[in-house]
Amino acid sequence: MTAHLVTGIGELVTFDPQHPGPLGVAEDAALVVVDGHVAWTGPRAAAPAADTHQDLDGAAVLPGFVDSHTHLVFAGDRSAEFEARSAGLRYTGGGIATTVAATRAASTDRLTARARALAAEARRQGTTTIEVKSGYGLDVPTEERLLRVARTITPETTFLGAHVVPDGVDRSDYLALVTGPMLAACAPLARWADVFCEPGSPVAFDEDESRTVLAAAAAAGLGLRVHGNQLGPGPGARLAVELGAASVDHATHLSDGDVAGLADAAAHGGPVVTLLPGVELSTRSPFPDARRLLDAGIEVALATDCNPGTCYSTSMPLMVALAVSLMGMTTGEAVRAATLAGARALRRDDVGHLRVGARADLCVLDAPSHRHLAYRPGVPLARTLELPGRGHVEHPSPAPSPPR
Repeated sequence: MTAHLVTGIGELVTFDPQHPGPLGVAEDAALVVVDGHVAWTGPRAAAPAADTHQDLDGAAVLPGFVDSHTHLVFAGDRSAEFEARSAGLRYTGGGIATTVAATRAASTDRLTARARALAAEARRQGTTTIEVKSGYGLDVPTEERLLRVARTITPETTFLGAHVVPDGVDRSDYLALVTGPMLAACAPLARWADVFCEPGSPVAFDEDESRTVLAAAAAAGLGLRVHGNQLGPGPGARLAVELGAASVDHATHLSDGDVAGLADAAAHGGPVVTLLPGVELSTRSPFPDARRLLDAGIEVALATDCNPGTCYSTSMPLMVALAVSLMGMTTGEAVRAATLAGARALRRDDVGHLRVGARADLCVLDAPSHRHLAYRPGVPLARTLELPGRGHVEHPSPAPSPPR
């Protein structure tokens, strides 16, 4: 075993109760990594000896960001759609068909190259764990192909055949396809299943359809996630609670009853609410009220939703800055949401923190404190610290199986 010592950490955010405050912050700190895992954290003056060493000259260190909601595997470009929205066109989800056509036509090599480039872009900004969905195939062979590509990037792969109903396909026929042959082909390649539950959208799925998709996915051994309450009020949050989903994502339009139900479920490990502020920025939509959720005792995560239509960004630092400036979060709450809460949205206990035993996924800031993520928005402060012997891609094998 080789021990690697990192010193010169001006502020170390660990989420370890042995260090002060809700973030578990150690100042003038050091950290020891053994076999890719955190073996010790504490004051630099007390650091043990190690085989190798590097000094960060006063930089802040956080757990690597956990981006628990992305759509990285796609082809094509929707910048014209973005420009149209900027001129006042309302987003309804209909532009997904454009990406589906381009993705079906693209080669696997092309899809892989773009997805891996986006994952590398995220890593350069401090993201070390990432979830990747399918959903731009909407037929059996392409959905299976997208998940095979996603598995080259991350163990956190999500089957999203129930993204939208394809043009010209009968709704009931497509629902049967998603819950039958498509699920059978894709379940071995996925850890999770998701559904775009938006009854107000002509292309998404209503409550009964969404329940059917999620029940079939659970029966196939997949953990559950829900796209819900994005475009308007709806049943997504209620379904997530009812079916024990790990997260409900978007959650912009929540009723008092939704918040109460999520708060009750939170006491029993219920769904994390994953907010995606880059979407509201891109679509010029109302931002969700994170303060309301946090004050109710609900775990809130942040993620990018990186996709070609509504948020073509891999930047978790941007999501932190938006959450602080526009969603009522403190910087500490936003950092937790982008790390520890994101890990909880994936039901991972090995990432999102820097307690002893965690994966040594380190995000270094070119700044003395985590506060600079919101204090200096848009400045490229964050990067992943590459450690000796650590690869750039998290291999599929380490992720635990989802709850059955």
